Amino acid sequence: MPEKPPHVIAIYPGSFDPITNGHLDLIQRGSRMFDRLIVSVLRNDKKRPLFTVEERTGMLHEVLCIYPNVQIDSFNGLLVDHASAHSATVLLRGIRAISDYEYELQMALMNRRLRPEIETIFMMANEAYSFISSRLVKEVISLGGILRAWCRRRSNSGSRNGFKKEIQLNFRGIRITQCRH
Repeated sequence: MPEKPPHVIAIYPGSFDPITNGHLDLIQRGSRMFDRLIVSVLRNDKKRPLFTVEERTGMLHEVLCIYPNVQIDSFNGLLVDHASAHSATVLLRGIRAISDYEYELQMALMNRRLRPEIETIFMMANEAYSFISSRLVKEVISLGGILRAWCRRRSNSGSRNGFKKEIQLNFRGIRITQCRH
C-alpha cells in the first residue's frame, strides 16, 4: 500500500451549470478535509450548457475566494488524467440519493481501473440540499418557479438570455460572504 502523500490534493469535478448551494456545501466541507481542493469545471462540447466555462469559473471564483486552499480549473478528457496532471490523489464526489450512487460507483470503478493510485471519496449531500441539482434548478426557474434558497427577484423574460440573467441574479443570493479583492 502506498504511503500517504505529504499534501493531499483532491479534485471536485462537475459541470456547475449553474453552481448550487449543494455544490458550495461540498466545497466548504471538502476544503477542511484536504490540503488543496481543485474545483474543476468539465468542458463538454456535446452538451449545450447554459453558462460558458468562463462564466461558470467566474461565478466559482466569486464565491470561493474565502477558501485559501481552493482553486478553480477546467478540463476536458478523462478526469483521472486531469487529476494526475495536478498530482491529485483523491476525487471528491457528492451523493444526494441512492440513484446517484449507482452512477458514481460505475465511474469510480472505471477511474480506479484507469488510475489505481487515485481514490474516489463519496460525500453525502447535506440533507437541506439533497434534492437540488443544477438540472432541477434550471428547470424550475425556466418554468417560472421560485427557489427560496436562490431567489431575490425574478425577471419576466422567457428568452435564453433572460433565463441566464435570472440565474445570475439568483446566484448572488447564494453567496457565502463578500470577498475582498
